[in-house]
Order: sequence, then structure tokens, then C-alpha cells
Amino acid sequence: MHEKERHRIILSAVQEKPVVTVPELVELTDSSEATIRRDIAALHVQKRLRRVRGGAEAINPPQFVGLAGRPFSVNEGLHAREKQAIAKEAVALCEDGEPIIINGGTTTFQMVHFLANRRMQVFTNSFPIAEHLLKHSKNTVMLSGGTIYREQNIILSPFDNDVTRNFYARRMFMGAQGLGPLGLMEADPLLIQAEQKLIDQADELVVLVDSSKFHRRSSLILCGLKRIATVITDSGIEDRHAAMLEGAGVNLVIAKAKPVVDMESASSPA
Repeated sequence: MHEKERHRIILSAVQEKPVVTVPELVELTDSSEATIRRDIAALHVQKRLRRVRGGAEAINPPQFVGLAGRPFSVNEGLHAREKQAIAKEAVALCEDGEPIIINGGTTTFQMVHFLANRRMQVFTNSFPIAEHLLKHSKNTVMLSGGTIYREQNIILSPFDNDVTRNFYARRMFMGAQGLGPLGLMEADPLLIQAEQKLIDQADELVVLVDSSKFHRRSSLILCGLKRIATVITDSGIEDRHAAMLEGAGVNLVIAKAKPVVDMESASSPA
């Protein structure tokens, strides 16, 4: 990851919580601890954040603490090619006229590009998904009611009267913080509460996760593997994780991302 991209992720992360630790930034950027410490030092000198013991904080800390987990802006750039391929396979499962639920997330957001020429009834709690479909497709769109959480770009409500219970879906498409033997995992109790209501409204649950999510864990379990009908992931999935899904009776779809073309090599004479 280039320095400019690392700095963007670090600055975004420090706006989401009082203090972001070096290990958290190492995981976010897939960089070494030494690299992150140099980045923090450089951004501190530039007065773009404040270096603190073990991590960094924003110069002007956020007044409102959002949901736990990575913000949408950070997640959007991670595993982008894999997410697009996964989303394409997800839309291939849909038939025109079907009612579907698309839960907010950066992988599910990629579905909007492949829904452009479809005619679906879409219920979502994602403001960006709804906005894009309204502008660039003929799909019918319904939004859930509640508070818009800017960092994750989703709409959540702790109340039952948020119109969720009034929508039936053939399938629900969603991502997750992590996926393991105990099932789908999320990082925030409010997310769990809202997503469980959505899951109850769909016949089938389709999970869209890149292969890195099989290595991530959280303290909160959303649902067990038995509730999942299909998992769509990339070719980086390990055999043991594929066997775990097979053992639970989950259908596994492997999405093949387009390879990155090395333009310098491609333009060199043979």
C-alpha cells in the first residue's frame, strides 16, 4: 500500500474513536509496526493528527462516537477487485421482479453496478446503495427508518416500527465483520439488533465476504452457519474454511476477480 493511501486510512480511522492504536492501524493497512509509527510521526509533524503513547488521536476528536468497526471510507478501498467479483456473482442469483434485501456494506455496495439494468424490488438500510440505485437504475427502492450513521453509511433503528417488518424478501445479501465456525460475527450490538430483524424477513441469507473475513473474529455473533444458504467469496479461501461451510450445508460460490495487468510488462516487447 502506498504512503498516500496509508495516510488516508490512518486519518479516517482517528476520526472514528478517541484513540486508534498502532496494532489497529497495522491491521487496517496491512503494514509493519515500524511503518505505521513513521506515518504517525510524519502526520503529527504536519499537524494532521496528534501522536499519543501507543497510537494516535485526531486534532479535533469527534463529538459523536459512531458504531464499532471500520468506517465505510476505509473499507471501500480494501480488497476492491475481490468485492466487485463477489458482487457480480451475487446479482447473478437474482431474477427480475424478485424482492431482495441488501444490507449496508462496501461489498454489498458493489452490487449496484450490476443491478443497473435489472428490475428488482430492493429494500436496504444503506443510504449510498439507495441513492445509487435511484439515480442509475429502474429498480424499486425502499429504505428502512432510523438514524443515519455517517461513518458506516447505514440507517439503523432500535425500534420495531421501522418498516422492516413490512417487507418480504426472496433473498437477503449481506457482508460481515467475520465468519467462523460459530457463524457470522459483527462488532456492534446495534448492528446485530438491526440485522437480525432483516434476516427474519428473508427466505434465504446470502453472505458476501472476501476471504480475509474467515480470519477475522468479533465478540458478537449475528447468526449460526445453519441460517446461511450461500456464501460468496474469492479464490483466496483456504480449504479448511471451505470444508467448514460444506460441513454446515452452506452452498459455496467462488468469485474470480480479474487479474491486475502490469502495464509496464504488457507494453514491453516479447
